[in-house]
Amino acid sequence: MNKEINYSARDVLTPDSLALLQRIAESGSFAAAARASGMVPSALTYRVRQIEDALDVLLFDRSSRQARLTEAGQELIREGTRLLDEIDAVANRVRRVATGWEPQFTIAVDSIINRTTVMELCEAFFTLQPPTRLRLRDETLSGTLDTLTSGQADLALGVVAEAATMAGLQVQPLGTQRFVYAIAPHHPLARESEPLSDHLIRQHRAVAVADSVQRGGGITIGLLGGQDVFTVPSMPAKLEAHLRGLGGGFLPEGLAQPYIDTGRLVAKRVERAERQIHVSYAWRKTSGKSHGRALQWWLEQLERPATRGAMLCARSGLPKNT
Repeated sequence: MNKEINYSARDVLTPDSLALLQRIAESGSFAAAARASGMVPSALTYRVRQIEDALDVLLFDRSSRQARLTEAGQELIREGTRLLDEIDAVANRVRRVATGWEPQFTIAVDSIINRTTVMELCEAFFTLQPPTRLRLRDETLSGTLDTLTSGQADLALGVVAEAATMAGLQVQPLGTQRFVYAIAPHHPLARESEPLSDHLIRQHRAVAVADSVQRGGGITIGLLGGQDVFTVPSMPAKLEAHLRGLGGGFLPEGLAQPYIDTGRLVAKRVERAERQIHVSYAWRKTSGKSHGRALQWWLEQLERPATRGAMLCARSGLPKNT
């Protein structure tokens, strides 16, 4: 007579099992997940039953052909993903201790940061031939800081939210970014006398870059209550919308000025106070005595005033011989 084995949550919630559940959720089918895992469907189903029995919950709704997650299953996938990321982070930290180089170094780059400058720094970094894989993330507004605090990035460039008092972070000023109100020459506001009042601006569509934060509603800057808004995913898209006359709003001065100089945009003075944003860069504090070598290299570059200035200038990249 076979004796039934009762498994605990610790027995069944292994990294392999969590990855298996992720595969089922992504494929939407037990059979497809079994093929991808090199398992027979019955073995995969048995593994899922073990997890469900140990947790005393149903993870998948079996009333349809699709493998649909229950609410409990969705929560397990969310937490399981976080646990798998933490396991990877532990492994990365162990390797960093051994070599001094981070296996992967992720930089969150806000939409107001000059991409040419960032790419030139990446090029210089790769000349070192480090064992570190570099990853850039496009972020906007509070999403730039959130990516850092949530552990998804190692360095954040262009933090505009208040981060100086946040525990576990090191913050240094990058500079001040001035914004100008700019519209296409064929936009109705281009014919209006200056300064433009909020009442007048409110009657026309604004173009805004979406906050990339994943949790909460994010923040908005420069929008007026009741104003029609065209939301775009990035600063280049916002610039394109301005050039096409799809709306108006504030643009970083360095980004807008070349188009103002050539007549493709018109800068207008407004009644409200001039917009200037203090921009920072930030990284997480480490418990050890020193930073990883990749982080140390980037921080050394950012100590240079010329590099910091180029970060906020959209006209060109790094000054030569700096």
